[in-house]
Order: sequence, then structure tokens, then C-alpha cells
Amino acid sequence: MSDAAGEAPREASVDVIQRELTAFARRARAAAARVHPELPLVSYTLLAHIEDQRGCRATDLAAHYLLDKSTVSRQLAGLEKMGLVERRPAPDDHRVQVLHPTEAGLAVLATAQTNRRAAYQERLKDWSGEDLARFADYLLRYNAAGSAGLPDAT
Repeated sequence: MSDAAGEAPREASVDVIQRELTAFARRARAAAARVHPELPLVSYTLLAHIEDQRGCRATDLAAHYLLDKSTVSRQLAGLEKMGLVERRPAPDDHRVQVLHPTEAGLAVLATAQTNRRAAYQERLKDWSGEDLARFADYLLRYNAAGSAGLPDAT
């Protein structure tokens, strides 16, 4: 089989993957809006990352998610206004501000996590353990590639 003959099925598969990941992202945004209507998916993701890291700087968020600093700043301002995030001086350098979820932020995350887990359990209830493990491995592999090959967000 020549390379050209193998390219058509590969391109078709990549097209399906792109379409399905786009649909997944749209559903994720809609689900996030149902969990907390005032909390956009980007803000929720940042809040979850701050909690997962047990605090981090705004520059860490921008670097991790490949977002512009101004985008992160706007999202954080909204989270602070809603009382979900607070800034604290870093223990080793009081000039540096570290972001932490507030009690209200932790409560929003706990509710969202419970709702999300239930939704995924329902959606994946007919999948075998082997299929789930394979899917998880593929997602880890895909996300480990980072932004390789993707167009710049600018």
C-alpha cells in the first residue's frame, strides 16, 4: 500500500477527531453553564487548576493554558469579584501574589465535580473497563502533546 493510499483514511480519521472534539468542547461549555451560570468554562477551568495546584500565580495559569495574560487577568478579576478566588502573598516572597480558591470557590468546585462525575458516569455506563482505560490513555497521550501542530491563538 502506498503512502498516498494510506493518507485518505488518516485524513478522514483526523477530520472525525476534530469534529468530535469540537462537539465535546461545546457540550462542556454548556454543561459548565448549567452548573454555575455566571461562571464561564474558562473561569471554571482556571479555578479548578488553582485548587489542584494548591495555589498558583496568574503567570503560571497563562503559561499552562497558553492564554494571553490579559485574558487570564480578566477571568481572574471575575472570579475575585464573585468571591471565588483570593490573592495571598507568597510565603517566600511577599512581593509575589499567589491565587487560592476561597471557601465559596471550593464549594462551587465540589458541586461541579459531583455533577460532572455523575454526568460522565451516566454517559460512559455501557463502556467496558478496558474501553475506559484505553480512552483515558488516548486522552492522556493527546493532551501530553500540548499545542504541537496547533495554530497560534494570536
